[in-house]
Amino acid sequence: MLRPDEEYAFSLDGGPPRPDPRSRSQPQGVHGPSRWLGADALHAPTPTAFHPVPLRDAVIYELHVGTFSSEGTFASALAHLGHLARLGVTHVEILPVAQFSGVHGWGYDGVGLFAAHEGYGGPAGLRTLIEACHAHGLAVLIDVVHNHFGPEGAYALDFAPYRTAKHRTPWGDAINLDGEGAREVRRFLIDSALAWLRDFGADGLRLDALHALRDESALHFVAELTDAVRALGAALGRSFVLIGEYDEHDPRSVTERARGGWGLDAHWNDDFHHAIHALLTREHHGYYIDFAPPDTLARVLQGGYALDGRHSPFRGAPHGQPFGDLPRDRLVGYIQSHDQVGNRARGERLHQLCGLERTKLAAALLFTSPFVPMIFQGEEWAASTPFCYFAYPESEELREAIRRGRREEHGGDDWADAPDPTDPATREASVLRWDEIARAPHAEMLAWYRALIELRRTAPALRDPSPGATSVVERDGVIEVRRGDHALIANLGTALASCRGDVVLATRLTEGKLAPDGCAIVRR
Repeated sequence: MLRPDEEYAFSLDGGPPRPDPRSRSQPQGVHGPSRWLGADALHAPTPTAFHPVPLRDAVIYELHVGTFSSEGTFASALAHLGHLARLGVTHVEILPVAQFSGVHGWGYDGVGLFAAHEGYGGPAGLRTLIEACHAHGLAVLIDVVHNHFGPEGAYALDFAPYRTAKHRTPWGDAINLDGEGAREVRRFLIDSALAWLRDFGADGLRLDALHALRDESALHFVAELTDAVRALGAALGRSFVLIGEYDEHDPRSVTERARGGWGLDAHWNDDFHHAIHALLTREHHGYYIDFAPPDTLARVLQGGYALDGRHSPFRGAPHGQPFGDLPRDRLVGYIQSHDQVGNRARGERLHQLCGLERTKLAAALLFTSPFVPMIFQGEEWAASTPFCYFAYPESEELREAIRRGRREEHGGDDWADAPDPTDPATREASVLRWDEIARAPHAEMLAWYRALIELRRTAPALRDPSPGATSVVERDGVIEVRRGDHALIANLGTALASCRGDVVLATRLTEGKLAPDGCAIVRR
């Protein structure tokens, strides 16, 4: 019988010791023994009176623990929760915190799917952070990865057929969801998801890359996971949020289970980001070629998807299905994210690509859209720091493979002098500089974000997710987005544009005229 805090490991057929695949604590990292946690440490306390706002009314903040503060820990993040509450954030979405190799990284190479990353402060640190978020009125969503294991320390693969050569993904053999032994694999993954909700007290999950979950079963894994989360919520008297990352442009992911869907609450709407990015930066290479037509943003705002069955030049074939009559709050909109910033060669943020005024305009489009808005950390004050890809596993061989892989994956002249992802200095350069918030131009951008969020909170028309509640008119470079009794007028032309209506918020507006790259929200 193990005692609380006692360390242990397993030996398979007399082989070397292996950590417990269901370990909740790995104090010595992915290669070390597991630590047994007693019952008191495992289960979150009975939920308090805290109840998250409905997703329809939410403002999500994507947060990476390792760069949110200079220390990069759960404990050091506590000092900045007041900032999020004052900003108007309602949900904090934390990049993956399952145990991964090394101290710092993005977290998408996790191998201990039940254990809170020791480098961040372990299970006790995560529990404290979630409780503090609740005290500030902030719900917590944990980003979880079920589509692959990280390349170092994945000892779970020694215990069962967690992978299969039947399907392939960008990370190699797929997770075994529909082959021999898949029943136990699915249970393992679902149990790991439930642990973040039940044992740590999180309020929901963001599910990474659902399109890489290859499953030909009669009941898709995501639908089974959704059923399990709903059952847990019913048992605990809580309502959990499930948001997916999904690149198939198929609304079944957010269609109710009773109507044959997977039953997720929402999924990330990459089309919204891509349409705005292509429009404002004029980048039309790679997948942005699909978003080059000038009417793309209007199609996304009104229809949900741009890729709704029409031809995709990037894919060379038709792609997607219409989003149909589903409420638009089943899509999460964003203008920056860890992926879209961090997978650039130097991790540039939007304002560093198209300027402050156009970024303000992009933010206005976000907060007047029918989608659930999400902010990426530091975006709200036009942070000067980049967000680069970085990982520092223990194996030098793996570090070299990461350096080589990034060059081969992205290539091009832009990557010739890109920061070394395995150099600790790359992570350090990506840490937010909180002392710059009060200085120009950061204070000005922060004030703009606060005003936009407050307006969205107080104007029901801007949160209306009904199909048909958004109309878009474009003329001579001027875009007008109509949302009930409010309208956003954005001038992307080269001449002054008239601005009719009672102005609520505006940039670059003089005597009723919008200068190029200016915008105004008016009430009519």
